[in-house]
Amino acid sequence: MVALTSRLETYKEKILVVDDEASIRRILETRLSMIGYQVVTAEDGEKALEVFHEEMPDLVVLDVMMPKMDGYGVCQELRKESDVPIIMLTALSDVADKITGLELGADDYIVKPFSPKELEARIRSVLRRFDRNGTSGIPSSGVIHVANIRIDTNKRQVYKGDERVRLTGMEFSLLELLVSRSGEPSSRAEILQEVWGYTPERHVDTRVVDVHISRLRAKLEEDPSNPELILTARGTGYMFQRIMEPNEED
Repeated sequence: MVALTSRLETYKEKILVVDDEASIRRILETRLSMIGYQVVTAEDGEKALEVFHEEMPDLVVLDVMMPKMDGYGVCQELRKESDVPIIMLTALSDVADKITGLELGADDYIVKPFSPKELEARIRSVLRRFDRNGTSGIPSSGVIHVANIRIDTNKRQVYKGDERVRLTGMEFSLLELLVSRSGEPSSRAEILQEVWGYTPERHVDTRVVDVHISRLRAKLEEDPSNPELILTARGTGYMFQRIMEPNEED
């Protein structure tokens, strides 16, 4: 029993690294293995999907520019069946190209050339969202009803009516944060710090937040162009509509 507990305590998540540059695959495989992760690799988009189904990794580090199928195509295919965390590696400097990956379902991105330590920090931050306790401000039952939306924070599931809405881990964490502060605005910087783990002094493109908000609205709102749940706090950021306590309802 002691041996089993020890193995469980030392378990590290499996990471799929996808990049057509052998040198990058070797560096990341070595560094991530040294800090305890299990690492599998793929050199192109088609191989990435094959390895994903064979290995079922806990996180995917995905290059954009690759032969056979680019990172955007891989991301799109993965999101049809999985909410696995995806961090995209991009050498593209155009903001529109970065946003494309986020719109297709990536959780975060990092620009080449990058520091392996920075990528390691991004990986830890994203994975931490899947291994955390409930957020303060959430009812002890873990179930929240707003209009026709039901949010189960224990199972990290969301339903719209009777139909389950597929959210990525970061989308759910963002929703959970906003709900826990319902009626109170949160700035983009606060959201980046709480959900993505970015420190306040680090200059980060806040459009990461905007794109995730847009994705949430598209999945939850009846009319995403005129949101009633996830509101824009003018000059500040975003907020979830105030949730009425049962004794407040008349």
